[in-house]
Order: sequence, then C-alpha cells, then structure tokens
Amino acid sequence: MSDSAPAANRVADALPNSWVYRLLPDRFWPYAQLARWDRPIGWWLLLWPCWWSVVLSEILTSQKMSVEAGQTLQVDLVVFLPGMIWTLVLFMIGAIAMRGAGCTYNDLVDKNLDANVERTASRPIPSGRVTVNGAQIFLLAQALIGFLVLVLLCGDPQYWQGPAGFLLWFNWGGFFLAISSLAIVALYPFAKRVTNWPQFVLGLAFSWGALVGWIIGERVISSPAPFFLYAGCILWVIGYDTIYAHQDKEDDALIGVRSTARLFGEKTKLALIILYSGTLAFFAAAFSVVGTGWPAYAGLAIGCGHMIWQILSLDIDDADNCLRLFKSNGHFGWIVFVGLALDLFL
Repeated sequence: MSDSAPAANRVADALPNSWVYRLLPDRFWPYAQLARWDRPIGWWLLLWPCWWSVVLSEILTSQKMSVEAGQTLQVDLVVFLPGMIWTLVLFMIGAIAMRGAGCTYNDLVDKNLDANVERTASRPIPSGRVTVNGAQIFLLAQALIGFLVLVLLCGDPQYWQGPAGFLLWFNWGGFFLAISSLAIVALYPFAKRVTNWPQFVLGLAFSWGALVGWIIGERVISSPAPFFLYAGCILWVIGYDTIYAHQDKEDDALIGVRSTARLFGEKTKLALIILYSGTLAFFAAAFSVVGTGWPAYAGLAIGCGHMIWQILSLDIDDADNCLRLFKSNGHFGWIVFVGLALDLFL
C-alpha cells in the first residue's frame, strides 16, 4: 500500500493520491479504478436524485398526515431519523455498487474506443491491468451487491419471520421499477455511436432514482412530483455531462464518437442556460405539487446561483476547467438536499 499510485498504475483523469492507494492492497487498485472508487463524484451524482426523491416523498407524507389530523404535525426525530438514515445509507451503498457496475460494463463495451482516447487509454482494461474475464466477474459481484440492497429497500425485517407475510408486504413495484433501469444502462455505451445525444440516454439512467426513491417511500406513484423531478434531473445530467464531454471532443471527433459537447460546440453556454433553467423549473414544479415550504425553495435559489457560476466560469477549451465544473455539481446536490431536509424537519 502507498499514499499515491506509481505512474504505471494511474488513470490519467484520476487523482494519484486517492484513498484507494492508501487503504487497499496494490493488487486491488485496478478494480477500484474500474469501479471509479477513486472518483466518487460519479456515485454522488447517481445518488442525488434518489435522496431528493426520498425526502420529497416524506414531505408529502407529512403533509397528508397533517391534513388527516387537522393540524400541523411535527416530525418526531427519535422515531423518524433511524429509519430515514437507514434508507439513505442503503441508497448510498446501492449507488456506489451500481455506478461501479455501470462503469465496469461501460469499459468492457468501450475497451477498443478507450484505447484510442488519451484520457481513457490508461484505464484498467485497455491498459491490460484487468482482463476481460476479471472485469466480467467484478461486474457480477457489484451487481449482486446492488441487488441485495434493493431487496432490503423493498422489504422490511419485521416481515422476515414468515415468507408469506414478507412476500405480500414486499414492494414489488419499487423492485421491478429499479430493475427496469438496467435496460437503459445497457443501451448507454452504444448511444454515442448512433446519436448526438448520448447524454440524454445517460440522463434517463442517472435520473431513474428520482422515480425509485419515491416509490420506495410511498409504494405507489400517485403524484406528478417524481415525474417533474425526473425530468429536471435528466436536463441536469445532460448539462453537467456536456461540460464533462468537452474534455474529449478532439479525440471523439477523430474516432467518430458523438456527444452534446460536439453538437453544441461554441453554443454550449446557451445550451446550459436552457438546460439548467429547465432543471430549476421542473424542480420548482415538483416542490409546488408536494407543497414544500421556504427552505426547499431557498435551497433551489442557492442552487440557481451555483448553476449561474458554472456557466459564467466555463471554458470549453480548458479540460481542467471542465472537470472542475463538472465535479462542482456534487455541491449542487448538497444544496438542494439540505433545503429539502430542512423543509422536512423544520
């Protein structure tokens, strides 16, 4: 183990001093890189729609309970927090596992393309540090962890005493909705070969948690709120991944890979204004349907400021600038989440 990875074991666009190199034995480094454990921003971006949706559904539940009781009800933190934290932690573990599985699958499909792009040629498969068979086994292991997390999210330990009661209570809607996202994930690596909008396909996949988080909490989708949230997340993903894709636009043009970065070109800032405005509008619609209070809208307003900063700061010809702004969307996720959490608890 070491504080940083030797040059031969590094991935070009990853930090050389990640926790991976401090805590894991050397032989596990390539697999950690394959799952992008050294780049946590990916699983955070996958996680945010899940967490937003979970909290938003809880706000709606509290609104309904208040209406039924005829008065405003306060959340009992002692009773409520353990269950909420457990749900959020499970979603985090699932996001890490499934993001890693998705990256592994993507690298298996793109191994020949990655070998011809400067930023990706050092990834574990094209560099030969992980075999195709090893990557496939690792993919299955991560998918199994994601499956077990989903079972825990859709079930309840109190019903495990008898299989009949558990199966009747089991959230089959949430289970099959989550599983269905795998079809979109499977299509994504091929989208860049046939359409200028692969970021839209990525948005469909990365935003799916907005629907899953809701149905895990509510068991049914009886409100348009999660669909508004889902639509807003799709536009957000297209926006931030367009920024990310500007790092590879020259190589992509040479090997025939398509992207919204190449499509928008010099009009990227205008496209981001439209995409991010749509994101905020759909989020505001979701909040309005649920009936959130001022903390949620305050978070959205601060998030708007963050998006404006991204657009003003963007230099599409500076790869380091694009990567920094892409990563900053993790901050946007925290801003919106804190606003919703404060709305729920206050």
